[in-house]
Amino acid sequence: MSVIVEITIPAEAFELGRILRVEGPTQISLETMVPLGGKPTPFVRIRNDERDLFERSVRDHSAVTEIKLVSTEEDETLYALDWEPSDASLLRRILDLDAVLLDATGTADTWGLELRFPTHEALSAFQDFYVEENIQVTIERIYNPTKADAGPWYGLTPPQRETLATAVEAGYYSLPRQISTQELADMFDISDQAVTERLRRGISTLVRSTLLVDETDD
Repeated sequence: MSVIVEITIPAEAFELGRILRVEGPTQISLETMVPLGGKPTPFVRIRNDERDLFERSVRDHSAVTEIKLVSTEEDETLYALDWEPSDASLLRRILDLDAVLLDATGTADTWGLELRFPTHEALSAFQDFYVEENIQVTIERIYNPTKADAGPWYGLTPPQRETLATAVEAGYYSLPRQISTQELADMFDISDQAVTERLRRGISTLVRSTLLVDETDD
């Protein structure tokens, strides 16, 4: 049975953390990682207030071939990164163990990763690796994916349920979009970034609980 682990690591210990450097309170999110041409291609999102500095920093890194602007919406920018991951990196070990990177969010100092390992043995092998390499990893949570029939809310927290339901009802996912994240944030009296994080994590939880559950599980 697969197992999901949430960890926190220093930015310097994570190869993408060293490449995708940001300053101050700026947050960067890994939207997805698609295998293109035999290597993982990250799609990353940052807020525009650090866009110029971020682009220069990434282009100057020796592992980066190209950084491509994909889209800009409101105050956020999405990029695709063409790079060469190191053979001895933490990320390479994750990929070699057939783990899936479900979520990754970073700041100037730390990154939070959510990883799905195919077995508990694979997770143990990953733990052996970072202990042997003396990489400071903090385990936040370990759990098995929730089956779709395990409960009515599919692992969503009450704030995530309420925010997702409101976003759908208010037309946030309609084309054209009928409400902005700032307007949703005002409804819940939280920040624009906080409501975006609720939506992103809520959708990630729904996908894990309904689409990524092992078909062979009893």
